[in-house]
Amino acid sequence: MINGFWIGLAIAAPVGPIGLLCMQRTLEYGRRYGIISGLGAATADFLYGLLALSGLSLIHLLLAQTDSLRLIGSLFLCYFGWQMFRSKMSRPLQSPATSLPVAYGSTFLLTLMNPMTILSFLAILARFQETVTSPVGLLIGIFLGSAAWWLFLSQLMHLLKKQFSPTFSRTIQYLSALLLISFGLYGLYELLV
Repeated sequence: MINGFWIGLAIAAPVGPIGLLCMQRTLEYGRRYGIISGLGAATADFLYGLLALSGLSLIHLLLAQTDSLRLIGSLFLCYFGWQMFRSKMSRPLQSPATSLPVAYGSTFLLTLMNPMTILSFLAILARFQETVTSPVGLLIGIFLGSAAWWLFLSQLMHLLKKQFSPTFSRTIQYLSALLLISFGLYGLYELLV
C-alpha cells in the first residue's frame, strides 16, 4: 500500500492540465470544487492502475485508441480553457457554473483521455511488479496517494486565495485558461503531424 501511495502521488503531482483545472476551480468556486475535481482524477488513476495490473489486453485496446482519446481530450481542454477565459471571477465566491458531479466527472474523463497516464502507470508498475504482494493494497494506495495530492493542492490554493488581490486572481485565471487552451491545441497539433 505504501508503494501504491507513492505511485499515486508521483502520477498526480506534476502540474498539467488537470492540476490547472483543479487549482482554478478552487480559486473560483472554493475548496470543495477543487477537492471533488481532484478526486475525479484520483478515481481515473485508480482505474488505470487496475487496468495496468489486470493485464495487457485491456491496455493494448486503450492504446489502440490513442488518437481518438487525444482528439477528444484536446477538444475538452480547449473548451474548458475557453470557458475559464470567459467566466467572470468575483469576490466573494460566485455561484458555480457547474455542479459537483460535473466537476468530478469532467476531471475523471479528462484524466482517462490522456494516454500518457496509462503509459506512466505501465512504466512505474513495471518497476514495482515483482514487489507487489497485494494488488488491492497497491490500488488503494494509488488512489490515496493521488487523492492526498489533490487535497493538498486544493487546500494550498484555498489558503493562498486569501492573499491574492482580485486583479492577481484574474491574472491567474487568464494564465490558466491560456495554458489549458495551449495544452489542447498542442494535442491537436500532434495529431496533425
